[in-house]
Amino acid sequence: MQKDLKSSLAKPETGMTETEIVQPRQTERLILTPATALSVQLEIEDHKALGEWLSATIPTNWPPETLADALGFFHKRLTETPELVGWLGWYGVAQDTESGTLQLVASGGFMGKPKEGRVEVGYSVLPQFQNKGYATEMIGELTNWAFEQADVLSLFADVESGNMASQRVLSKLGFHEEGAGAELGHLCYALEKETFIGKT
Repeated sequence: MQKDLKSSLAKPETGMTETEIVQPRQTERLILTPATALSVQLEIEDHKALGEWLSATIPTNWPPETLADALGFFHKRLTETPELVGWLGWYGVAQDTESGTLQLVASGGFMGKPKEGRVEVGYSVLPQFQNKGYATEMIGELTNWAFEQADVLSLFADVESGNMASQRVLSKLGFHEEGAGAELGHLCYALEKETFIGKT
């Protein structure tokens, strides 16, 4: 990124408990910040306040279509179980190359803590920021975070069989087609920690 973003990684006072503190991650172009009960509440009710919380501009078409219906579910789970921070949504913030301002471009994350060592991963990028490599960059760093957790043995993603873009993203990151997905017309892609560590 063009400027020092260390200050952007520091979250304002949000009433978070110690169990919620999961540090943001930074890639070459993205700051990844885990969602909390408060941030999801702001995401639902007050985009201006969410922008202040993230120190970023929130596009008018946020949230992505695939995320909108899940926000209530995420808020409920994070409110009831704060230690799920990091195991649900993450915000992807990038710097605009022209203005230098930070803006929210993508969402990614997991569907909860591991079950028998497996965790489901997913992502969504706003239309105007697609085909820029943000999905690969975001899921790549979230994969790093997940495999740093001792109880994660593998990741998997459920994608539509016709969604070639998502399949290319996953293949680029080392995921392999495992078989049919949970829904009709979907495929399951998986990545094992043992394989991932062997390639790093």
